[in-house]
Amino acid sequence: MLENVSEHESIRRMHGEVKDAGVTTVVERFEAQGARCSFCEQGITCQLCSMGPCRITRRADRGACGIDANGMVMRNMVHRANMGISAYIFHAREVARTLKATAGGKTPFQIKDRSKLDLLSSALGIPSGSDGYEKATADAMLAALYQDSAEESVLVNAFAPESRKKLWRDLGIFPGGPASELIDSTARAMTNIDGDYVSLAKNALRLGIASCYGALVPLEIVQDALFGTPTPHEAYVDLGILDPDYVNILPNGHEPFVGMALVEAARSQDVQRRAREAGARGLRIVGSIETGQEIMQRVPCDDVFVGLTGNWLNQEFVLATGAVDVFAMDMNCSLPSLAPIAQRYGTTLVSVSRLVGVPGVDKRIVYDPERVSEQALEIIDIAIENFKKRKANRVARDLKRTMILTGFSIEAVLGALGGRLDPLLDVIKSGAIKGVVALVSCTSLKNGGQDTMTTAVARELIRRNILVLSAGCGNAACQVAGLNSIDAQEIAGDSLRGVCKALGIPPVLSFGTCTDTGRLALLVGAVANALGVDTAQLPVAVTAPEYMEQKAVIDAFSAVALGLYTHVSPVPPVTGAPDVVNLLTRDVEGITGGKLAVETDAVAAVDGIERHIAAKREALGI
Repeated sequence: MLENVSEHESIRRMHGEVKDAGVTTVVERFEAQGARCSFCEQGITCQLCSMGPCRITRRADRGACGIDANGMVMRNMVHRANMGISAYIFHAREVARTLKATAGGKTPFQIKDRSKLDLLSSALGIPSGSDGYEKATADAMLAALYQDSAEESVLVNAFAPESRKKLWRDLGIFPGGPASELIDSTARAMTNIDGDYVSLAKNALRLGIASCYGALVPLEIVQDALFGTPTPHEAYVDLGILDPDYVNILPNGHEPFVGMALVEAARSQDVQRRAREAGARGLRIVGSIETGQEIMQRVPCDDVFVGLTGNWLNQEFVLATGAVDVFAMDMNCSLPSLAPIAQRYGTTLVSVSRLVGVPGVDKRIVYDPERVSEQALEIIDIAIENFKKRKANRVARDLKRTMILTGFSIEAVLGALGGRLDPLLDVIKSGAIKGVVALVSCTSLKNGGQDTMTTAVARELIRRNILVLSAGCGNAACQVAGLNSIDAQEIAGDSLRGVCKALGIPPVLSFGTCTDTGRLALLVGAVANALGVDTAQLPVAVTAPEYMEQKAVIDAFSAVALGLYTHVSPVPPVTGAPDVVNLLTRDVEGITGGKLAVETDAVAAVDGIERHIAAKREALGI
């Protein structure tokens, strides 16, 4: 049984209320699973072919096909990585489609940061500012996603550090386009094709590079071009941003397109008038998980866009407030269990992605960039009608709301430093900041209540004068816990606190979503270039204290390929294969400079990170 359901007071309160009402949530379903199968936890099971399911035991040291424990475990990890990169490729493809439609004047969007579009167009060989270059850039980005795997990716060549590219060529893991790499990897991981754990591990690293530089980097560059590059500003988080007296629409998922169109449409006086005529005080857009994070990174909170509720484990508790009219689900992270709780508490579920198939969904409006304005208005109509039925429901009030600072892109970090990396490098060299850790995490109940491990790791890092850049659901964990607020300076170590006060920043910088893994990689590369060293030599690390799903797996392989110490928790399903464990946690460090560090205790995890940073500082002579 979980002793502490969540780090966050608002979720603990809502869980108590729905549990008393006899409503089942992710907490009860997790606990109902009981003790997990030891073979599954070790990764030594396989269900790929009709001769299975197979498992590795003392009397059966190979599957029916002949694969051993190491091959089975690593092949299972590749399958997870395949799913992770496929989600990122889908998102990147939607971004390119949206840019192309915007270039033709067919969306409500416009180019807000042309410098970002120029950055990508130049990388793709499209002359910036040439006639029709916006559309040409979108076409070239689509082509780069599908570039043949026998060729070197134009995007990896454009954005990866030079020192890494030579290493990747020498190792034979320099990828082509991510979609082509996915095809190769999926075929490789079939029965009786590749059962060699070393070969499969090299494939996973290759896939990680393709994901980072071939999908995530161009994805976020174009989203910056379309919606603006994030800049620091105040914002509000937690369930207290929900006011039941308003029509509330929650765009949920990972893609910001429908959410941004909803914000734009909701600013219409006509929309607000119709909401008031329905008996509401107005209509609001409320961010949920990564879609909300994408919006909040770029759009200041006001009376239309009011902030972010939290990460993916919040969903059922958000609906249980009784204050949500439409839950609009784009690609990624909408629970299959939402319909019963939505019906009970008066929410209409709308799928806005052709991928999302939540059982019992009320309406499907598949995102079309050329029709997104009218689609947003259709969702608004549904929400206003829902409010008329919902407004008499019992609702939760007086929930907590926290103010934070968000919007710390690479450009924003440089802006805070006067436009140059030198001030950051100086405080690292002096030891005022020992090092930098990218906290890129999901959230999970596997090693405790929601966000308890994440916030414990973040607090311990900043206490030891290590700056944290947070992204993904782990970012929301830190935000709702107040770690991205100016007040959090007081729990940082003395020297980090001094730096943060001088710059007017929190000790945990909100760097965005899980797709911002690419943005973080660019920052690491920029710091390495400024110092004239390889990325593996830097006093930096990555932590995923509560990794959960398949995108986290591909992100971890990206980090290891980049030469970074990468802490993960809970324990991945690899322990049944000693050679795989040794490869990922020890041997790979001699190959790429990076490795996985598995640790489920927050203090011990930070001990390992701090030792790594200290060793890198000593090697650099700082």
